[in-house]
Amino acid sequence: MRFPGFAAFIGLSLSVLGTSASADQCPQTGSPIETDRPDVTNSSLVVPQGSFQNENGVDFIQRSGGHEFEGTESRLRWGIAPCLEILVDAPTYFAAVGGPQNSGFTDLTPAIKWQIGPLPGEVDLSATFGVGLPTGTKPVAGPGVQPYVQLPWSRELGGGWGISGMFTNFIAPADPTNKLSTEVTFALEREVTERFFLFMEYVGDNHVHGGPSYLFNSGGGYRITPNQQIDFHIGVGLNDNAPAYIFGVGYSFRRDGLF
Repeated sequence: MRFPGFAAFIGLSLSVLGTSASADQCPQTGSPIETDRPDVTNSSLVVPQGSFQNENGVDFIQRSGGHEFEGTESRLRWGIAPCLEILVDAPTYFAAVGGPQNSGFTDLTPAIKWQIGPLPGEVDLSATFGVGLPTGTKPVAGPGVQPYVQLPWSRELGGGWGISGMFTNFIAPADPTNKLSTEVTFALEREVTERFFLFMEYVGDNHVHGGPSYLFNSGGGYRITPNQQIDFHIGVGLNDNAPAYIFGVGYSFRRDGLF
């Protein structure tokens, strides 16, 4: 697989930024909650203006002969304007049980997300620009400031089916070996009922140095109310560089009309 360059990704990002969704095409107060979990592929939709959304989860992982616990995976999202949100990934604690993995916290990572689409072909698209601040445990989070740029997209197929995907470039200027990593995802989702959905997903990670990692992920979610969701996912590694398996559960909620 050819490793995509950062310059090409920036060119793609700038080309799609020429189109912007109008305010009435973005989520409104009263729309059902749309989360960036439990799949790796983030939602192509932003949080409604004036709303606050909190997404949380824990994962249990087997990797390299050992086990890991990750939690809580908390993402805080604020809709600050039509089609625009700010989000913060709070530090997550990795607890290694056996194996060569390290324990510690990830970085604090703020970002801004702009909903650009829908584009021709009824494709919803957003662009996210964030940066990992060097607040975490270095062996876990890596060295220095770590920006990222991301394009999540989705399209409804009808009959409750939908497809989505995401392209992300992670930049680590202070890393002596892997200054650039790319992640590509593709997901197929099915709305089984108005509140219950299932998905399956491919996740591929590539690095400048070291082999790629391929993962098959699947799971689902249930909206307890229009503004609350519980979810689960199960991932299986497709090669030796990926985790042997991942199991996770989560809970998310949204509060509307706060500002």
